[in-house]
Amino acid sequence: MYKQAPPRVKRRKRLGPEVREEGLAAARRLLLQGGPAAVTLANIGDEIGMSHANVLHHFGSAASLQSALMGSMINDLTVALDHVVEMLRTDAAAPRAVADKVFDAFDKGGAGQLAAWIILSGDVEHLEPVRDAVKSLVEAIVGQAADEGAPERVRMAVLMMAVCAFGDAVIGPYVRDMLDQDDDAMRSLISRILPLFLLPQGIPPATKV
Repeated sequence: MYKQAPPRVKRRKRLGPEVREEGLAAARRLLLQGGPAAVTLANIGDEIGMSHANVLHHFGSAASLQSALMGSMINDLTVALDHVVEMLRTDAAAPRAVADKVFDAFDKGGAGQLAAWIILSGDVEHLEPVRDAVKSLVEAIVGQAADEGAPERVRMAVLMMAVCAFGDAVIGPYVRDMLDQDDDAMRSLISRILPLFLLPQGIPPATKV
């Protein structure tokens, strides 16, 4: 029996910022439904009722669109980590809550797979929106701290959490299985280490041989 195709979204004229906002929202839906390969200009156009050429005009390329989406996801993480320094100092359960927010962004939110897709494409210049978003994340957390050593400690904490969350999202299930570890093993480990970054002296430096 012939199956009728779903109705296409009616096209209407929109301003640039509106198109980008709708496009990124559609890209995130496609990412969660079909992975990074589904985040294409053509699919975005179908989702928001716009031609491939118009989507290309607003985003430049599929790689630029994917990079903008990655930056948007990290900016969302910045908002989610508001008041994180106060939480870590006053709430014993906060380190795990923070670890869950970061790991969920890379795992359930799809940022881990998308980041791997962008990096393996070899288009390093498309990481600029991601770079700007990471800087904003660090600055937002540093702004919550008072001592002069905070910037370096925060950079190290973000480095640790982001790299671990990225690795856990991409290859974590396989490595955990090899080592007979629970699904949340890496999250638990990070939540135990994270409070150390609040120490005024920070993490002790590695001893050189």
